[in-house]
Amino acid sequence: MREISLQAEVRNQVARGLFALRKQGKVPGVYYIAGEQNIPIAVNEKNLKPIVYTHDAQIVNLQLNTGVTKKCILRAVQYDPLTEKPIHFDLQGLHEDKKITLEIPIIVTGQIPQGVRDGGLLQHFIHKLKISCLPKDIPEHIELNATDLKINSFVHVSDLNLPNVTILENPTTALIGVVPPTVEKEAVAGTVAEEAVEPEVIAKGKKVEEEGAEGEKKAEGGAAKAPAAKAPAAETKK
Repeated sequence: MREISLQAEVRNQVARGLFALRKQGKVPGVYYIAGEQNIPIAVNEKNLKPIVYTHDAQIVNLQLNTGVTKKCILRAVQYDPLTEKPIHFDLQGLHEDKKITLEIPIIVTGQIPQGVRDGGLLQHFIHKLKISCLPKDIPEHIELNATDLKINSFVHVSDLNLPNVTILENPTTALIGVVPPTVEKEAVAGTVAEEAVEPEVIAKGKKVEEEGAEGEKKAEGGAAKAPAAKAPAAETKK
């Protein structure tokens, strides 16, 4: 498990002072652990970046300006919605003899999967895995080799082997896999849709023809009745 040092100063917990801290290039945060009082801290933004911007889990050796060092992990980070810079962070303290629950990054390694060469698509379903273990057993990340995956082949939670680690996920959950291409299915669906429209068009055509035929019959009927209308004229002549 990788460890990294972070220097911090204990700060006064005053909300109106946070803006001034950030103007100085510092980021406010808090260190906490069960059974102890929270410690509000501030660190240099530059020193915080290697801890925040990483795909690996790591233990932080928090070096306070009081001369005390605390082992902890990064638990949460808040970012400015405009600049995307960290504006606050939480560090959770560790007890060497107590298990901790956290999420570990999942990294896909290897060559282009065989299934992708055959036209499939590689999917990364889960990017972090929830686990529980002692601090000394925390893995930096979990590597999944996708080289041998074929179409419709998957790596599930049940396929993992992590010594001294309890995985807190459904064993049947798929982590990565190669799925069949969807382009052909969409094309077939489009063809089926077109075929489904044709009977409607034909039906409409037949309906128009039937209406036309009925109109002609009515016209013929009207023409046949016309001579009968002249009968009174014949009587007048008589």
